[in-house]
Amino acid sequence: MQPWEQDFDFQRVRHLIKEKFDRPALPDMNALLFLIGVQELGRWQQSFEKEEKQDLMHIAVCRLLSYDGNYEFVGRDDDGWPHYKLVAKIPPRNLVEQESLLKKHIVTYFQELEAEEGLLG
Repeated sequence: MQPWEQDFDFQRVRHLIKEKFDRPALPDMNALLFLIGVQELGRWQQSFEKEEKQDLMHIAVCRLLSYDGNYEFVGRDDDGWPHYKLVAKIPPRNLVEQESLLKKHIVTYFQELEAEEGLLG
């Protein structure tokens, strides 16, 4: 896939999420990670504490890196929070490469949601 194609797909996801949630601006990467984390948690609440927001974004990154086999879902704790374990070393990447990888996996994640649940349609 060419870089412009990945950027196009990522922008499409941002626009779909903006419209779906009736937001005034396009969500940035952090907002998308937060949203993925909430989706993986499986429940919404009016507000999350700062540490919970960080945990949700961590869950999202683990979920996204599971596409490459770096993380594996191991289950949920007593409060229902998902947990992952590192199963393969993550190759070092510079910031641009990290962002590109996350964008690619964010697109894949939302394409799967769209196909499975029609959430973005």
